[in-house]
Amino acid sequence: MKKLIIQVRCNEYASREKNPNIPWLPGEIARDAAECRQAGANIMHFHERSKDGSPDGRFETFRDIMLAVRAKTDVMLDPTLGNTTVDGSNKTPEQRLSNVIRLAENPLTKPDFAPVDMGSVNWDLYDPEAREYRTKGIIYKNGTDALEYFLQKLPSLGIKTELISWSIPFTRQITAFLDAGKIRTPACVNFLMSGDSFHAGHPGTPDGLDAHIKSLPKHHHVEWFCGNYQGDLLPITEKIILAGGHIAIGIGDYHYAEYGSPTNAELVYRVAKQAQALGREVATLEETRHILGMGSTFIK
Repeated sequence: MKKLIIQVRCNEYASREKNPNIPWLPGEIARDAAECRQAGANIMHFHERSKDGSPDGRFETFRDIMLAVRAKTDVMLDPTLGNTTVDGSNKTPEQRLSNVIRLAENPLTKPDFAPVDMGSVNWDLYDPEAREYRTKGIIYKNGTDALEYFLQKLPSLGIKTELISWSIPFTRQITAFLDAGKIRTPACVNFLMSGDSFHAGHPGTPDGLDAHIKSLPKHHHVEWFCGNYQGDLLPITEKIILAGGHIAIGIGDYHYAEYGSPTNAELVYRVAKQAQALGREVATLEETRHILGMGSTFIK
């Protein structure tokens, strides 16, 4: 079995209410990245945050995070394009990708990956205890025209596209783009399931994972990851590992308070040890790049 790649999803837009270890600022993200790299992660996905934890979509913030991380470690970086902070109905695809384009101008800040959500979805949060939605009317719009632009522009910048699939319709759209020759293989697909407070994804259960796996196109080379936004991924990491998938985990997706509010590095270490116990080794950085069909490692 091929070696396991671990991606850490370090902060998303998560609060520190249930886990104070969530990194927000550039220096915090850089320290977290170095620790996660040492624990076995080769990819870090991050969101830009301000001092109070609110989203900060400024180019300068992305730049400072990239520079701070690369001063400490060689982990590959996967910055957000900004979902609810960048309304696809009000901004052009060019505007939505503008920070990534500027980052790519400098080898020191050029991202290794950029995530593209391959469809549109309701983005509201639900309170299972109160049995009501905490937000209403938030739609994350990703039209086919925008997707075509992202899928053409990112490879031209030398950036690997991480194809995000929340549900089978997203994977069907990925398959259509693969069939049309508009996605380079091996394709990097991240199946993002979701917990009870976010209904955009398949449930983070064995059945939810099976639904995703069965939707994979068999006639294309796809390397797939799996995460669980707003939900605990650990109950199904063994299934993912044994099925040949890769892991995308972090306290940005879920607080893991019931496990003692761990750091991201502690989660990565736990998954790495589990994989080794199951007979699957964790990929090195160079092996990760080879598996995903990428070029040579970033050099400072």
